Amino acid sequence: MYKILFVCLGNICRSPMAEFICKDLVAKAGREKDFYICSAATSSEEIGNPVYPPAVRELSRHEISCIGKRARRITKEDYQNFDLLIGMEESNIRNMLRFYGGDPDNKIKKLLSYTKEGGDIDDPWYTGEFSVTYNEILYGCTELLKTL
Repeated sequence: MYKILFVCLGNICRSPMAEFICKDLVAKAGREKDFYICSAATSSEEIGNPVYPPAVRELSRHEISCIGKRARRITKEDYQNFDLLIGMEESNIRNMLRFYGGDPDNKIKKLLSYTKEGGDIDDPWYTGEFSVTYNEILYGCTELLKTL
């Protein structure tokens, strides 16, 4: 079983979108038993808050539900408990490396590093471009799953 933790700053936009998009892809492929997928934040600012409403609306447009998801912060145990810790942008990677004191098992990756283009997924909290974020995450998750 592959255990994947998607990570962003607050766990209310990008990482929960990635969690539920990836879960949807896995379900459509009939591979739910092969994966355990969650998401978390590098900061504590949004802990306990639900997914940001525009992110919920974008997921709903694609018939994906994230009901019940609440923001949580990464824990020290997450490094041992997950096979991959996937950040959305370079600052997420830096924050995880600082939090975990490095990446001795090479588990910390950027989502778009699984694509030909690479790059960061901009925070839609600031850009307002939730459909762009959805498409980038869908692309990244699709390519990630091809490797597993």
